[in-house]
Amino acid sequence: MESFLYQATIYLTAAVIAVPLAARLGLGSVLGYLAAGMLIGPVLHLVGHETHSLQHFAEFGVVMMLFLIGLELEPRALWDMRHKLLGLGGLQVVLTMGAVAGAAMAFGMAWNTALALGMVFSLSSTAIVLQTLSEKGLMQTPGGRSAFAVLLTQDMAVIPMIAFLPLLALSSVAQTPPPAPEALAEGAAAAPEIVTVAEGAATLISNLPGWGITLVTLAAVGIVILAGIYLIRPLFRFIHSARLPEMYTALALAILIGIASLMNLVGLSPALGTFLAGVVLANSEFRHELESDIQPFKGLLLGLFFITVGAGIDFSIFLNDPVRIVGIALAVILLKGAILCALGWIFKLRHRNLILFTLGLAQAGEFGFVLVSFSRQLEVFNTGLADSVLLSITLTMLLTPLFFIVYDQISRRMVDTAEAPEDEEFEDEGIVIIAGVGRFGQIVNRLVQSSGFKTVILDNDMNTIEVMRRFGFKCYFGDPTRPDILHAAGLDKARVLVAAMDNNDAVTKLVSYARSERPDLHIIARAYDRTHVYGLYQAGADDIVRETFDSSLRAGRYVLENIGLTDFEAAEAARIFSRHDRMTVRELAELWDPNLPASRNPEYIARANELEKDLETALLAQFTNKPGDAA
Repeated sequence: MESFLYQATIYLTAAVIAVPLAARLGLGSVLGYLAAGMLIGPVLHLVGHETHSLQHFAEFGVVMMLFLIGLELEPRALWDMRHKLLGLGGLQVVLTMGAVAGAAMAFGMAWNTALALGMVFSLSSTAIVLQTLSEKGLMQTPGGRSAFAVLLTQDMAVIPMIAFLPLLALSSVAQTPPPAPEALAEGAAAAPEIVTVAEGAATLISNLPGWGITLVTLAAVGIVILAGIYLIRPLFRFIHSARLPEMYTALALAILIGIASLMNLVGLSPALGTFLAGVVLANSEFRHELESDIQPFKGLLLGLFFITVGAGIDFSIFLNDPVRIVGIALAVILLKGAILCALGWIFKLRHRNLILFTLGLAQAGEFGFVLVSFSRQLEVFNTGLADSVLLSITLTMLLTPLFFIVYDQISRRMVDTAEAPEDEEFEDEGIVIIAGVGRFGQIVNRLVQSSGFKTVILDNDMNTIEVMRRFGFKCYFGDPTRPDILHAAGLDKARVLVAAMDNNDAVTKLVSYARSERPDLHIIARAYDRTHVYGLYQAGADDIVRETFDSSLRAGRYVLENIGLTDFEAAEAARIFSRHDRMTVRELAELWDPNLPASRNPEYIARANELEKDLETALLAQFTNKPGDAA
């Protein structure tokens, strides 16, 4: 226990010191985590052999990240990506494997070892690339979407690669047979994730015919899809009845861990399984609740993973043969970059998007650690080659954040010198967030959607959400005052926020937080009364609508129409009153003191009386200047 607490203190302290410094210097959080790992590992030797075991645990952050990405993709959007998944991603994997294998064979390496090396270096770092793209807001650019498609294809390719490696072992010159399942089990402490996936796949292959394996795999995928459609909603309703926020987090983690376990059982990638579940749940009303519950765990585990990568660098091996290791790393980056650049050009990526796509994916990835370790167990790689390849993978990953910095510099120069910005670099992100979907919010939503604009509706009333979804509206369950829920719903890219809840304090809290996060956001707030209006103005609302003001104004206009004024005169009186009242509210809001009753605020009372007389004067002038008075 003491050892665990000591190690946890070391890792967390290194992260909270190095990451803010890296972010302040504009280097990004990933480079900060990697630097923290190198500091506590090979430099100061504060952590030891447990780093590799911890790394496999931290890789669950990649699983969470793909689940969150799946939540952002509707099934139709994934279908629209099929050409990039099969074309761009498939060609990248095949061409890189062939090029690396050919280069290795040219240097005298056996064909089976060269092909395994090609598999290792054909993969890129899902964790680093997606984390950096998200941090820099590049995920929705054409280059970012293309990079994501390639990374997804690479993750899909890992499973057939693992299944194919034993065949390469059988084809070796020494005819060394692959290790028995018992041998794999003995290595569980060193590489638990590798053994879990490999042992599950080996067990299925040895005990089932080919058609049986296919059926089991399809059944597992079907279970994930059906559970996402028919099981998650009842579970959330059951959890909602407990009224305990921590139960939502427990359910979200149970979903992820359960799917990952099922995928491991049938020999599939847990990351792909959870990604599929995320896509299935992308249209769910619980999407933003799931996203906000998992996001903190994803960030911590990914950060831990990057730290373990940095801490796992063995400088003694590097110093023994630095030229070879650096040469392998640079050769991989140049060769892979050339292939990526050519494919990006063929698939019509240009300018900044082509540079982002090429530099972003030129490194090797974390799944390469899995393939190298498995290849060493199968004796496809000898120990010396495996150590050199592992260090080369780590070196390429360390260089990736620097590549993104290079991209930033190039991108700025291109923006400065370009005659016009690139077309369609970003998707339309002008969304409207409507917080609260009672009688007030429903009318706002219907008007905005009927006018052809997209809305994101948030409410923490389960029954209301279910009713709205039956009528075809996309509503999401979650407390709109929670910052994580707001950011998951798109606060960072929204153009308008409508605070339409029926709780005064909640509306004021929401407006205050949204204004602090987004000074440029246009905020429309629902107010209960004039006092609430004052508080909302001070919180930063742009437009404030009192619940009964407009309806009362209309009722007053009907009164005037029925006591002698014409329709036009009554409408003008209502217009003058409304304009004057809005001006009055803004002015009195400056004098209002929330800690002092209005009846004891002499400055407020005096100005209110003056403004009321101004209103009477304006209305009397309107009536006395009627066209009939001149006669």
